[in-house]
Amino acid sequence: MTTSPHPEDQAGQAADSTASGGKTVRRWRTLWISDLHLGSSGCKANFLLDFLEYNETQTLYLVGDIIDGWQLRRHWHWPRAHNDVVQKILRMSRNGTRVYFIPGNHDEFARQFLGYAFGDIEIHDEIEHLTADKRRFLVMHGDRFDAVIQHGKWLAYLGDRLYTCAIWINNHYNRFRHRRGLHYWSLSQYLKHKVKNAVTYITDFEEALAGEARRRGMHGIICGHIHKPEMRDIDGILYCNDGDWVESLSALTEDHDGKLALLDWSVHANLHARHPTASHQPVSLPALPSALSRKSKSAGLRTSGKTR
Repeated sequence: MTTSPHPEDQAGQAADSTASGGKTVRRWRTLWISDLHLGSSGCKANFLLDFLEYNETQTLYLVGDIIDGWQLRRHWHWPRAHNDVVQKILRMSRNGTRVYFIPGNHDEFARQFLGYAFGDIEIHDEIEHLTADKRRFLVMHGDRFDAVIQHGKWLAYLGDRLYTCAIWINNHYNRFRHRRGLHYWSLSQYLKHKVKNAVTYITDFEEALAGEARRRGMHGIICGHIHKPEMRDIDGILYCNDGDWVESLSALTEDHDGKLALLDWSVHANLHARHPTASHQPVSLPALPSALSRKSKSAGLRTSGKTR
């Protein structure tokens, strides 16, 4: 198994924070974000830009569905804020942050580039992460454990259209709430908690991934896919889902002691986030082929987390 080194740890320290220019920036050992769905109207790109401005990290995992290829095939939607997110992540990688991209089902086109790098961003199917306190976590998007994705893709496409409709309703409802001075609230998250079939689906998904981590001898698993941020123990395996940037506005964090925690940016967004008024002028994606380079001959499981 090949090893990709983690930037030098600051042992014995939690997340650092510094105040500059009237804002407090927190510095983490590791951040995980997934399900940005850039290219869809549901993506909260401006909130994500604010999150990346107020949170710095030594290592960043992009845990799938970063770009929504399904939506882009139906309708081209690429406002400037979405390009700003891509450029921000590229700048982070150039400035020393180790960035790993693990494609999901909505950006599965990137799976043909496993083992390559987009600039300084490495592309892998899955990665083993070693925390500062030496726990081993399997990191993957999670769609391979979704029976609908694997065995009934037409249902997945239908569900995606219905989900897009729910997000449209959610966006308009939250504009109304914002005008009334109310906090952001997720309609689809509420429905997931209330509808019995959705709860059963989520539970089955979580238990399947925890079982895979157990089978591989890991301490836990970190994933995305179902847009439900969660941290819970499942029979001795720590299941972590970092959520999404369509509904939840959440990320998974690791401080310099190895402690993992979910960060709910929807709470901070009401204090910090800019209003979503960025220009909707379409812009071009960075040229993918010219940025690709071969990083290794193997695109299998890699280990991230060891010090240089």
